[in-house]
Amino acid sequence: MTRTAKVVRATSETDIGLSVDLDGTGVADVETGVGFFDHMLDALARHSLVDLTVRVKGDTEVDDHHTVEDTGIALGQALREALGDRRGVRRFGSVMVPLDEALVMAAVDLSGRGELYWDVPIGPSKVGTFDTELAKEFFVGLAREAGITLHLRLVTGENAHHIIEATFKAAARALREAVESDPRVDGVPSTKGSL
Repeated sequence: MTRTAKVVRATSETDIGLSVDLDGTGVADVETGVGFFDHMLDALARHSLVDLTVRVKGDTEVDDHHTVEDTGIALGQALREALGDRRGVRRFGSVMVPLDEALVMAAVDLSGRGELYWDVPIGPSKVGTFDTELAKEFFVGLAREAGITLHLRLVTGENAHHIIEATFKAAARALREAVESDPRVDGVPSTKGSL
């Protein structure tokens, strides 16, 4: 069974083409028009070992909000499709990721219930031209559309770049663990029989 998906999302604000391979090697081919966000998506792919291709044409002349939020939505939809009925996965993943002074905790449950629990206060409002509040918007869309429970928590940190990058890497590492195939699991890892 291949665990891949392609999603196209076209609105009056963004035009997105995106593909994922859950059993990849972390190869990223990303062009969103938002440099810092491209860097974060590259880190997400590399540390989750999910191959990720993203092409976005967004209304960045307005700002980066629609591009970032809609990419999170499209990626969540692709993850949901690639996971299928979630048979044979580990289901849970959790990790602590340091990046210099920043330390972020992430925990994932492929629960089928899409919720983000965010406790990542970021002091400075910008990293370059990137609005730091958009990191949360990305993960809201991703968690909701993928049908995953995602906890992200800043343990310590000061530098906004480090905090956001550690958050993306932590989410990636937890996701990697959760989506891995577990040869000991027969069916869906749930007492209910479905996720």
